[in-house]
Amino acid sequence: MPYPALATSCPEQDVGLHARSWEEGRKAPVLINNSEFRSQRKLRPGEERMWPLDPSQKEVLTFAIRCRVLTLTLQYYAYCQFCFPGSAPSIPEPLVQLAVDRGYRIRGEEAPPWCSWNLPLIYSYIQDVYWNVGFLRYYELRQVPNFLLAAPVAVLVVWATWTYVTTHPWLCLTLGLLRSKDRKALEKCHPGFLSPKVFVYLVHAAALLLSGSLCMHVQVLTRLLGSSTPIVYWFPAYLLQSQEPLLRSVDTVPEKFAENSPPGQKTPRNCILKLVYNWKACSPVTRCILGYFLTYWLLGLLLHCNFLPWT
Repeated sequence: MPYPALATSCPEQDVGLHARSWEEGRKAPVLINNSEFRSQRKLRPGEERMWPLDPSQKEVLTFAIRCRVLTLTLQYYAYCQFCFPGSAPSIPEPLVQLAVDRGYRIRGEEAPPWCSWNLPLIYSYIQDVYWNVGFLRYYELRQVPNFLLAAPVAVLVVWATWTYVTTHPWLCLTLGLLRSKDRKALEKCHPGFLSPKVFVYLVHAAALLLSGSLCMHVQVLTRLLGSSTPIVYWFPAYLLQSQEPLLRSVDTVPEKFAENSPPGQKTPRNCILKLVYNWKACSPVTRCILGYFLTYWLLGLLLHCNFLPWT
């Protein structure tokens, strides 16, 4: 990201802090969204709920506000540095030479275009000019590998959306705004992932997928959805429970898991390990789900920790 590299006398730290703070601030609403799960617990006898927020929600909201304040502070700092360069301290000569060699914008030159915007945000300018972030800008032939990398999680969200919509067409058509008299009966008939309470999270996941696939670097979809919505975890769990015979029979015939376990190996209590030990007996859906998550986890550890390209 060459543009803000000379915002301070230590460019790498400035860029890293700026980008990281923006990411944390941008994802702060995600924390608020996920705090809803913590607030839905049942109150203990004699316990009173703090209105309007319980302690866990207050903690998350406070963190989100701090992130936003930090982000706006850094945006204002960048605005003062580049749009009013006369008040900024001089840049050391070695850094000036580095900027000339690499084509960086030097603070003190002509004011950049974003300074005259109605909302002068340097991060938006960096995304537009240097990162090529915008509507359908990433749809190039050379980006096919990145689209393949993001394809599994995108398929999961699309599949989850289709499954939910076909199960609750009226609920989706009315956006959950019209309450039905048999709503409680509907929740009993469709527990878990297909519960009406999941609708709001599904809409959130679908909106993230749509905006991310059209306007972002598509390879970040995996970590965006993985850190922003529980749908990418709930739906695979729903598929495993509904379509895996081994899991459906675990309560009635627990010995079935031990049939194909390695000799001398105790039958594990973790259902995922049980499925891995009985890999050949698993359904194709189970193999795809476990294969994807385990492969992504392993490759992520190997590549990301060694500073190699990864989402």
